Amino acid sequence: MPSLQRKQLRDETTPKWPKTDVNCERQAKAERYAVPAWTDLDAALLHSAADAVYISTPVFLHAPQTIAALRAAKHVLCEKPMALHYAEALTMQQAAAETGRTLGVAYYRRMYPKVARAKELMEAGAVGRPVFAEATSHDWFYPADGFRAWLVDPAVAGGGPLYDIASHRIDLMNYLFGQPMRASGYRSTLVHPIQVEDNATVMIEHAGSVRSLVDVRWHSRVPRDEFRIRGTEGELDLTPLNGPELVHPGGAEQVPAPANLHYPCVENFVAAVLDKADLRSSGATALLTEWVIGQVAQP
Repeated sequence: MPSLQRKQLRDETTPKWPKTDVNCERQAKAERYAVPAWTDLDAALLHSAADAVYISTPVFLHAPQTIAALRAAKHVLCEKPMALHYAEALTMQQAAAETGRTLGVAYYRRMYPKVARAKELMEAGAVGRPVFAEATSHDWFYPADGFRAWLVDPAVAGGGPLYDIASHRIDLMNYLFGQPMRASGYRSTLVHPIQVEDNATVMIEHAGSVRSLVDVRWHSRVPRDEFRIRGTEGELDLTPLNGPELVHPGGAEQVPAPANLHYPCVENFVAAVLDKADLRSSGATALLTEWVIGQVAQP
């Protein structure tokens, strides 16, 4: 992948955020690649010659760190969900527009070859007119040992599986069926003694009148990763979404994802920065997902 080189700039109005330590393992990793490591983002933005920043911190840091990097003339690829809420995400997109930098959001499932093939079949009329789509992602998650415990802190993560795993599937529905016009849903905490929801159900009405349903749960001992598109003349079944199987009225296909699921998303981001390629998952497209999440998460 080509390296990115740009002139270094710095905006002294950049907001502050909590500093975090780089542990020994990360420091050693940086040394193996002969690159510097910082424990302070201000210093990194000021002294690094890097052209782009990947924001992979907890959700509450996405907006301030993304805006700081954009104002330091860096392009940004931010992890999902984009922010704690829609208004915060909107400030990120506005900062990208004001600085002229590229803002991508890591909804990497948009780049699955199987999703591209399903979209091709759907647009070719394989299932007639698409009218309904459903996705379920069920598993057991409870940070009893402290592993990823920040995910159950609403001030840090924003919410539970609605933010963590429904966001991917909501974004995929928007990608396949267009702008969400109406959205509603329910979330509750049924099993786990945590401060965020352990389940959420989302219903979206898209611009093309397709209705989609996303159901996510952290309290299921039976793992599920289902994704189906139903039309007037048939069905596309991508279950499991993260597997290679694709079943359609014309037969069954095996369309595996790349070995590194994130690579196509990063590759597309770099191509957008260097070659002005179409950015498949941008701040603008991610805002639609944030809007849907907000419709469900609002009191």
